[in-house]
Amino acid sequence: MKKIRVGVAGYGTIGQRLADGVAMQEDMELVGIADLAPTLSIRALRENDMVGANDVRYELYLVDGADPAAFEAADIPVAGSFRDLCGKVDIMLDASPGGVGVKNKAVYEEMGVKAVFQGGESNSVADVFFHGYANYEKGIGADYLKLTSCNTTGLIRTVDCLDRAYGVEKVAITIIRRVADPGDYHRGLTNALQMEKAPTHQAVDLMTIMPHIHATGILVHAPVTHGHILTVVATGKDGRKITREMALEAFRSHPRIRMVSIDEGFKGNASLFKYARDLGNRRGDMYEVAVWSDSIVESGDDIMYAVNIPQESVTIPETMDAVRAALGMQATREEGTAATNRYLKIGRHLEMR
Repeated sequence: MKKIRVGVAGYGTIGQRLADGVAMQEDMELVGIADLAPTLSIRALRENDMVGANDVRYELYLVDGADPAAFEAADIPVAGSFRDLCGKVDIMLDASPGGVGVKNKAVYEEMGVKAVFQGGESNSVADVFFHGYANYEKGIGADYLKLTSCNTTGLIRTVDCLDRAYGVEKVAITIIRRVADPGDYHRGLTNALQMEKAPTHQAVDLMTIMPHIHATGILVHAPVTHGHILTVVATGKDGRKITREMALEAFRSHPRIRMVSIDEGFKGNASLFKYARDLGNRRGDMYEVAVWSDSIVESGDDIMYAVNIPQESVTIPETMDAVRAALGMQATREEGTAATNRYLKIGRHLEMR
């Protein structure tokens, strides 16, 4: 079987994990990664002999503006230029800083290369605003797809899960948003929570992906780093009540949703991060979102629940889905998401029940 050849632009928080995700797909080949400077992430990769996940060697290419001498001084091998990488792949996964991806698109267009962009880029950069479960079929054969943000990705997973099982008319969300990733220094809140104007973009983005559902929401920045927490109030379609038992049944069947409880020891976002490390997951990542069973409550005809979003890794499975759709590797959401889940070993928790 001919493997799909994939490149990754940007080797930061998301780019590292995209490279790992591709390396774990048995029907994809990681051709290389591209970046600007010998960052700590690249230096760590070099210390591991340029070998990443699944014992795959990560060939490094330099984007325009990079200083080859800086890489040579750090004894970091370079395989070529960004254009060299683009000329060897079927699709690029662009995890460049916000605003850079749209500039890279000009190169992709010139070289006839498909691309998947991350949530930080403007929606206008892509032909399809994509989510693996909610609108997989819209991405089939598309040249340029853009992923939803981490919060929106996890939010849509849970709302789509309920919607497909029972039908959802509207949702109201509250997002307690981590202010920065671990290791970031460019933001810092001390003893403060910061409000954003409503509605939050995650609600707007959900309606773009799922236009049949009305959504609104509020977002609060919190001085933490390991994960966001969302609360969702969902209203069933056509007046149908979604009970707690119905929600539990739907969530428990979804491979990318973990059901957890406070009684088990999952007191919050830090508990889930520690659990992922104890599982031996690379970088302490978790691809699934977690829904607290203790949080699922009925409010009149509405259902309410809380979700943990592991912001560094949650979009990786949906990005693999995007590759599958864009290259026509699988024709349906069921086939595409199942292949991604199998290679990323998502859903093992379902086997433990």
